[in-house]
Amino acid sequence: MGKKSISKGKRGEREFANYLKSKGIDARRGQQHKGTSDSPDVISEMPYHIEVKRVEALRLYPSLEKAKEEGDKTPIVAHRKNNKDWVIILYADDFIDMVKQWIR
Repeated sequence: MGKKSISKGKRGEREFANYLKSKGIDARRGQQHKGTSDSPDVISEMPYHIEVKRVEALRLYPSLEKAKEEGDKTPIVAHRKNNKDWVIILYADDFIDMVKQWIR
């Protein structure tokens, strides 16, 4: 991965952490330690392993699988392309588990 790509990734991670902060959620960019489970892209108080992708063409399944493999929390991918809003991608089973918690 080139220096420009790495730099854009870091900016995206900081941008998403700041987005969470703007919504009242304590968050910061994670420290990357060779993809271990203690190195999500963004660390927050939420029970999710967050993989951030700030790219125009997202490789959806590889991104989600990376978040799942690296973490012991529910994996999510935060994605944003230029001039678009952030979106969150997660497995349907995890979404259903979240919904069940809300409706109980």
